Amino acid sequence: LRHDPFAMLPFCGYNMADYWGHWLEMQDKLGENFPKVYQVNWFRKDEDGNFMWPGYGDNSRVLDWIVRRAAGEVEAIDGVTGRYPHFEDFNLEGLDIDEAKWAKLFEIDPDAWSAEMDDTEEYFSQFGDKLPAAITEQLAKFRARIAAAKQA
Repeated sequence: LRHDPFAMLPFCGYNMADYWGHWLEMQDKLGENFPKVYQVNWFRKDEDGNFMWPGYGDNSRVLDWIVRRAAGEVEAIDGVTGRYPHFEDFNLEGLDIDEAKWAKLFEIDPDAWSAEMDDTEEYFSQFGDKLPAAITEQLAKFRARIAAAKQA
């Protein structure tokens, strides 16, 4: 995994911690109007090595949910790695995805995420005191969610 938010490392002419701080300030200034960020894993595979999401034109189903979510038309489930769609709010018409497969699409490995947090903290350590406190706070919250998932 390459730690390169917004693919900006090759183009950023100043300290990345300052760059992140800028975006955190913009979030405060813009409030509700700050752009929403979504993450997808199109390449998740099942135990047989097959892609779980059909891809291509069906990716527009994800965009449909994102637009409806941003417009406040659908709610989300708070999960370890973010907010996930409710099964019933997602257009799965014509796809072979039942609730069990849906659950597997959003299943996480708490140990793998814990290791990822270790790597992330090591990466962030190079920025020392310049790293915005909000980032450190989010990492701590993420670790708490991972720890809770390990207990479940």
